[in-house]
Amino acid sequence: MDRVISLSVGEIALKGKNRKYFENKLISHVKRVLQGLPFGKIYKEQGKIYVEVDEDSLNEVINRVKKIFGIYYISPCIRVDKDMDHIKEAVLKILEDIKDRDKVKTFKVKTNRADKKFPIKSPEFSRKMGAVILKNIEGLNVDVNNPDMYVYIDIKQNVYVYTDKIKAYGGLPVGTNGKGLLLLSGGIDSPVAGFLMAKRGVEISAIHFHSYPFTSERAEEKVKNLAKILSLYTGKMRMYSVNILDIQKEINAKCPEDQMTILSRRFMMRIAEKVARENDIDVLITGESLGQVASQTVESIAVTNASVNIPILRPLIGMDKVHIIDIAKEIETYETSILPYEDCCTLFLPKHPVTRPKLKYIEKSEKNIDVEGLVEKALESLSVYDIE
Repeated sequence: MDRVISLSVGEIALKGKNRKYFENKLISHVKRVLQGLPFGKIYKEQGKIYVEVDEDSLNEVINRVKKIFGIYYISPCIRVDKDMDHIKEAVLKILEDIKDRDKVKTFKVKTNRADKKFPIKSPEFSRKMGAVILKNIEGLNVDVNNPDMYVYIDIKQNVYVYTDKIKAYGGLPVGTNGKGLLLLSGGIDSPVAGFLMAKRGVEISAIHFHSYPFTSERAEEKVKNLAKILSLYTGKMRMYSVNILDIQKEINAKCPEDQMTILSRRFMMRIAEKVARENDIDVLITGESLGQVASQTVESIAVTNASVNIPILRPLIGMDKVHIIDIAKEIETYETSILPYEDCCTLFLPKHPVTRPKLKYIEKSEKNIDVEGLVEKALESLSVYDIE
């Protein structure tokens, strides 16, 4: 009788001939997050991935594996061979482990006979195991329509008995869908955007813009801490940090005040594009949500897009702030995001920023400044941090 956890892969099961690639990527992430914990073999068996675990570290294993994208459900199982007495022992043992026994009054057995050579069909086997439970566990009754608990029995090469299906995040394993450079501010939105794109399999790097010494070192530490939290889901992350103070001073001195925000945004995109191109990164990712602030109107986004020739992904574009905050709280970035350290976006903030910019007027203003020279000078300040 062995302890294992089963990992249901959901969307990966639809990948056809590419399924093995996605499964192997997922297994590599499982090995990564379980470093330092005792665990045994990781193997595949008829549609699921199984991990042999130490009973004492079971909860910690589940907590870590739950953050891996590509997993839909996690089930702590007892694994036995296809011997009736051993299966009965496993069923009774799994029921003994239920902590909230007082709340469980009814049950239903669900058998999945994947091994069709097994002599007893699923409905009959469920009835047999139900009778074993009724005979040996006092206070439980069968309810086939709305039970308090299901007892699952998967008959494969081995037999797996379990009662829990712990919801994970689903999605695709990180690294199976290209590379993205996340514009990571100290706010609520951008970490959520990085989380959502990692969930779709994108390998995440980050770039942060600051205005030191007008912004403090503690503000940059806050962003590093956000990156560390994100790395629980994305794995090791490289973060680039760039000082744009000289750019902001030049815009403030030579361009219309109401264009400050949109012009700064276009510079950030140009710098991010150069960093992405030099590091074989495919797309930029931002935390913009349509209409949330002046730089996030349809017109502003169009003008921002025109500054670069690289795709920009905006996973939050149709979300409202409440939904974004809910996700931030779920992934535990919210409390760090609301720490009151200033960021570069608040510097030289105009009283009345333009909300419907015209590209021809923005480009006319940029002729007053050395765009390429300022970009190259900013890149000279580039610092690189490896976050995990």
